[in-house]
Amino acid sequence: MHIESATQEQLIEWEKELSAHYKKICQHGLNLDITRGKPSAEQLNLSDKLDGILSSDYRTADGTDTRNYGGLVGLNCARELGAEMLQVPVEEVIAGGNSSLTLMYYAVLNGYLFGFAGNTAWRELKAPKFLCPVPGYDRHFTICEQLGIEMINIPMGANGPDMDTVEKLVQEDSDIIGIWCVPKFSNPTGTTYSKETVGRIAQLGLVASPGFRIFWDNAYSVHDFGHPINLTNIRTATLENDTADCVLQFASTSKVTHAGSGVAFVSASQANLNSLKAQMQAMTIGPEKVNQLRHSRFFTEYTSLNEHMRKHASILRPKFKCVLEHLHNALTDAAMGTWEKPEGGYFVSFNTLPGCAKAVVKLAADAGVKLTPAGATFPYGEDPEDNNIRIAPSFPPLEELDTAMSVFVLCVKLASLRKKLDMA
Repeated sequence: MHIESATQEQLIEWEKELSAHYKKICQHGLNLDITRGKPSAEQLNLSDKLDGILSSDYRTADGTDTRNYGGLVGLNCARELGAEMLQVPVEEVIAGGNSSLTLMYYAVLNGYLFGFAGNTAWRELKAPKFLCPVPGYDRHFTICEQLGIEMINIPMGANGPDMDTVEKLVQEDSDIIGIWCVPKFSNPTGTTYSKETVGRIAQLGLVASPGFRIFWDNAYSVHDFGHPINLTNIRTATLENDTADCVLQFASTSKVTHAGSGVAFVSASQANLNSLKAQMQAMTIGPEKVNQLRHSRFFTEYTSLNEHMRKHASILRPKFKCVLEHLHNALTDAAMGTWEKPEGGYFVSFNTLPGCAKAVVKLAADAGVKLTPAGATFPYGEDPEDNNIRIAPSFPPLEELDTAMSVFVLCVKLASLRKKLDMA
């Protein structure tokens, strides 16, 4: 039944039937969690040969003892892995600890306190601002909010951020000093930026303020489900426009090997790397190099990166199929929402009817299914339409995910009907 074509009497009867079903579900004592994009145990098991891989041989090919201090930019063999993931020269890569989020926070803090490549520190501006494509990644927004950097919503489309709006804003406001980008399989929409979008982003440095930086969080660069999706190389595009100093790229193995003990990377021009290293020298004597060596040996001796990621894809693909089938089968004819069909990454972005997302999340929680909080995919947790929900299928076993999605679509129907009846 279509929600817009149903009569008032049909809507009331439909709501009663679903409410009765919902009450029975609430009695089952479910405790299911699809809040965050964590790898499942099955995915983590793919990298268990990391354990013991060094066999007490802690030296690199050039004789570096990884157990000791030093090596500010990380091991060269680890930097080569980052260069492969980001498709950049190894000389432009720093290999760090387990979290790219840490490197992103550090880079934003560096720009805020000191500026990049001799440009004005952002804290000296009247009102530093970041452009934030939405829906987007909540932890990006948290970094800005903690530092008091104002955030401006930029609508996301099928090809990436609304570039007409982006270009207009950076030309008009010199206090705009950055933009967050998840360019491949964006969190949460699954969008991969088009060649035209990447080209226009690469040209922003020609019209933006001198200290403007593009934070290119390429977290899902190798996380395709099937045939690899091509993303235009942002470094190449900026070199063609003489704007290479405007971009910092990030990646990690957190969803490639062991999530809690991976290796993170930042890539940038030498001018930007010099700015980062100047402050890193006061902060650290070097990263955790033993783990970096483990990763370089793992991908050399056991499997190639692409072969390894195909194993991840075979685990994730059925879970995303489960989510999309539930949405299609339960909600398409009812016209109670829209959703993306990603070809990689970790999330499915679902849009309820306007004003229903918070109600869906609460109904699901009361039935024992935890979802990412409504509004989390927007700066300050404020979704102006109250309609976006991020679904994270990766962590639970397929059977639990199937149950969780059955509850989810039921809650979407209930919230939609109740909203419609309130409006009648």
